[in-house]
Amino acid sequence: MSANESVKSPQYNEQVIPFKAGDGRDLNLIHVQGNTPPDKGPVILVHGAGVRANIFRAPVEVDFVDALIAAGYDVWLENWRASIDFAPNLWTLDQAALYDHPAAVKTILAETGTDKLKAVIHCQGSTSFTMSAMAGLIPEVTTIVSNAVSLHTDVPKWSATKLTYLLPFVKLLTKYLNPHWGVEAPNLSAKLITLLVNLTHHECNNAVCKQVSFTYGSGFPALWSHENLNDETHEWLKEEFAEVPLRFFEQIVRCIKHGSLVTVEGFKELASDFAKEGPKTDARFAFFAGRDNLCFLPTGQEKSYEYFSALRKNYHTLHLLPNYGHLDVFMGKNSRNDTYPLLIAELDKK
Repeated sequence: MSANESVKSPQYNEQVIPFKAGDGRDLNLIHVQGNTPPDKGPVILVHGAGVRANIFRAPVEVDFVDALIAAGYDVWLENWRASIDFAPNLWTLDQAALYDHPAAVKTILAETGTDKLKAVIHCQGSTSFTMSAMAGLIPEVTTIVSNAVSLHTDVPKWSATKLTYLLPFVKLLTKYLNPHWGVEAPNLSAKLITLLVNLTHHECNNAVCKQVSFTYGSGFPALWSHENLNDETHEWLKEEFAEVPLRFFEQIVRCIKHGSLVTVEGFKELASDFAKEGPKTDARFAFFAGRDNLCFLPTGQEKSYEYFSALRKNYHTLHLLPNYGHLDVFMGKNSRNDTYPLLIAELDKK
């Protein structure tokens, strides 16, 4: 089965639309429509680090794309430069914010003939897309539904400790981390890191699940609760994680120490300190966070909500989701009842 093919293979009309990022990099969008023409306009879905657009299409009875199509949306999934469908590269949030997301938005508008769209953004897709919005690079986006992290970057203490003290050691071994090493460790560095993970993580028998927790958070597991995943999704995840560059982690360490998003590339189009400069967007933000998130703490989304609400009262919203963490918001076996209705209700607001 290809990466762009739905797990359940429903009768959707699907196209892969290539586009060029602002620096010439080849990227793509996956356009998904049901048999009934959408009546609510386009929505772009933006994945996180070291995964791909397919992450929104877990093998559950109703995945998030299914729910959006049933609600009448024209669905576009962006594979930006962090996608594992592309060759590994030393990307930064700055590159994605300046080059990828604005080009994706322009491509969707050109393909659909519309002049605006809405967005659902997750993790580092959320941070980089937030940077694009705050820089005024995507004025056509009117509603932004952000999950897990956006402007403010709070992490558990153990994550901060790992990033501060373990990252310099790991840099001596490799330029990337790859949770798929749990299945196949191709070299000595990968084998050493896999050994470390196996010595410290005993929460399940899924080697990739354990590597994901080591790479991205502090929990056992870190990105979801096992109770929220069906067995098929837990197994499916083995092929949905791959390389993420340590260069990205170096940037997120800076953001964590600062408390909010900062840039590293020096692009004149992007603020060096986004919170200090303020937003150049009229988009309405709906901030979501799982209360059990052990990758990025929900306090970060609370701070971002308070920041934006101080600038425009009674406009933005915040949802703290009980019994959910990071990615199970989208792929939980009960997400169709617990989280999708809230996410879609925010998209539906005028």
